Amino acid sequence: QVQLIESGGRLVQAGGSLRLSCTASGRTFSRAAMGWFRQTPGKAREFVAAISQSAGRTIYADSVKGRFTISRDDAKNTVLLQMDRLKPEDTAVYYCAADYSGSTSASNKYDYWGQGTQVTVSS
Repeated sequence: QVQLIESGGRLVQAGGSLRLSCTASGRTFSRAAMGWFRQTPGKAREFVAAISQSAGRTIYADSVKGRFTISRDDAKNTVLLQMDRLKPEDTAVYYCAADYSGSTSASNKYDYWGQGTQVTVSS
């Protein structure tokens, strides 16, 4: 079993920056691909970014490419999402997820999920 705890969500003005953090426990963190997803009320959860084991590969949704950066620190069992030039449409609950299948994916088929952290971007 893996526990994922997100933090860092808050209210921020458009154009500002925010850094989300997700700390994992329970299994070897370095063996997991990690992803960030987000969801707004009434909409399906959508992919934001993912990073492979050993950080060799990163993928991003087109809507955040060039503004968001995903990174990981295996020594701290942590994955980060640096969000710059935030827009009101980035407002959502952001979820961290772990995938131990060996793939790095934009799909929802991750093994473990956190509880989410709210990000609100005001215009």
